[in-house]
Amino acid sequence: MAKPEIHPKWYPEAKVYCNGQHVMTVGSAKPELHVDVWSGNHPFYTGTQKIIDTEGRVERFLRKYGMMEGQSTGGKKKK
Repeated sequence: MAKPEIHPKWYPEAKVYCNGQHVMTVGSAKPELHVDVWSGNHPFYTGTQKIIDTEGRVERFLRKYGMMEGQSTGGKKKK
């Protein structure tokens, strides 16, 4: 049993707002939540995410382990 007067008030129908628009209802210790990003406008969930390989990490990995065609490993080979 929960002790009285030590827990915050629970709002089972707390409203979540993003950019001034009501986007969902959740349970929370606050009656209203104001967020900048939620699953409805996040690039990962909307499919607009762009993965940028700025340092060439994939190519460096492939070159390091000799997975690129016509490339040597550049290091010592195991016997």
